[in-house]
Amino acid sequence: MQAIREDLRAVKLGDRNTPPHAITLVVLAGMSACAMNMFLPSLPAMATHFETDYAVMQLSVAIYLGFSAVLQIFAGPISDKYGRRPVVLWGLAIFLIATVGCIYAPTIEVFLFFRMTQAAVATSMALSRAAVRDMYAQDQAASIIGYVTMGMAIVPMISPALGGLLDEWFGWQVVFWALFTIGGITFLMALGDMGETARPTEKSLTAQFAEYPELIRSQRFWGYALASGFCSGAFFAYLGGAPFVGREVFGMSPSVLGFYFGAPAIGYFVGNFITGRYAIKFGVNRMIFWGCIANALGGAISLSVFLAGYGTPLVFFGMMTLVGLGNGLCIPNATAGMLSVRPHLAGTASGFGGAIMIGGGAGLSAWVGVLLTPQTGAFPLLWMMLITSLLGLLSILTVIRREKVLSRHS
Repeated sequence: MQAIREDLRAVKLGDRNTPPHAITLVVLAGMSACAMNMFLPSLPAMATHFETDYAVMQLSVAIYLGFSAVLQIFAGPISDKYGRRPVVLWGLAIFLIATVGCIYAPTIEVFLFFRMTQAAVATSMALSRAAVRDMYAQDQAASIIGYVTMGMAIVPMISPALGGLLDEWFGWQVVFWALFTIGGITFLMALGDMGETARPTEKSLTAQFAEYPELIRSQRFWGYALASGFCSGAFFAYLGGAPFVGREVFGMSPSVLGFYFGAPAIGYFVGNFITGRYAIKFGVNRMIFWGCIANALGGAISLSVFLAGYGTPLVFFGMMTLVGLGNGLCIPNATAGMLSVRPHLAGTASGFGGAIMIGGGAGLSAWVGVLLTPQTGAFPLLWMMLITSLLGLLSILTVIRREKVLSRHS
């Protein structure tokens, strides 16, 4: 552990000829989270502005996640071929242009197009993790990713609250100007500090994409990818449904909703700290298992309280800290596991695994948006969160069982 901390401190900040500093990796991962979370308290007000239904406005979450998933399928192999640095910089540049498009969009259709294009920033999160795996072995990579995402977890604690305040004081467009400013700072940091970490390859892009079947045939890869996808599915469902629940079920203002909305990030911060501290000692499989347990407990307790008729904002958002804790334990370790199945395909695995996780999240987010009505209350969201959590637990149990079988036969 001490050696890892010394490695992080030894990297020079602001030198594009060295691997990126941990601060840069935190900012890159955080930018993607900020773009996803910051405007969510504004969704009801934006639905009024564009004169559309909440379910249509909520598609701005689903299409962002869906396009992020598609992009990551291509970003991984492209970054394995041409490097992490250029893909990250192009992704940030496209994000900045798309953000301006969102601000000046005259109709909901135009806004949704530019919102989809904003998803280019998702390459920052995927490739920041791939850069870590370029530099470290599996358990060390899980520890480093834990520390990086621990810092990144501060973003979803702060950004919804900030977005809610900006919306209440100045209107939703100012929220997107804030995103543009933060994105510009992130671009300049990456330009100055994002040294290349990928090993050069002579393979063509066609050959790179042809290696996807090597991952697809790996049961271990699927176990890690689905554990991460289902565990985070509870959170993505929350992203799609919580603004509706806060506004329609609990009658919250944007600023109050923004304050409560960051509750999962508290647990996520703690989970990532535990990952950073103990991933090497306990190994990725045990960390993922306990993460899935915490995730399922959060959903089960919240649903039970609501079924008993005692549902309150404190219960709903408070139990999301357990879901966040579970994600903080599961995602960094599952990511390290995915990237270690075929280390020479780290970028491809990061992109494909991210596509599975975020693509599933897009579907869940859209589905929850359709199911939630004033008559249903929070129940469709609560059931969805519990089911996905249990499926994540089943996924990691298959990996653990397979490794026990292989160890007995070796």
